[in-house]
Amino acid sequence: MHRIIPVLLAILAGCRVDAQQCDQACRNVAELLYWKGADKEIAAVPADQRDALRKQRLGEFATKVASGIEGCILRCQSARDQDAVDCMIAAKTPDQAQACTK
Repeated sequence: MHRIIPVLLAILAGCRVDAQQCDQACRNVAELLYWKGADKEIAAVPADQRDALRKQRLGEFATKVASGIEGCILRCQSARDQDAVDCMIAAKTPDQAQACTK
C-alpha cells in the first residue's frame, strides 16, 4: 500500500489539463485583456467613429485569437496547473485574469 501512494501521486502530478478547459481559459483571458485596451481606445475617439472602430477591433480580435489559440492551449496543458486554469475561466475582469497568470 505504501508503494502505491507515491505512484498515484506521480501519475496525478503528470496529468495534463483538459484541452477544452484550456481553450475556455485562453479565450476568456484573451477577451478580457484585449478589450481592456481596445475599449479605452474606442472611448477616446469621437462618438460617431466608435461603432466603426469597434467593428474593426472585433475583426482584429477574432484574427488574433484564431492565430494564437492552439499555442495557448498547448502551453496551458503543458503547465499542468489546474488552479490557474480554473482561475482564468472564473475571471471576470482584466485584473483578475492577470492575477491568474502570475
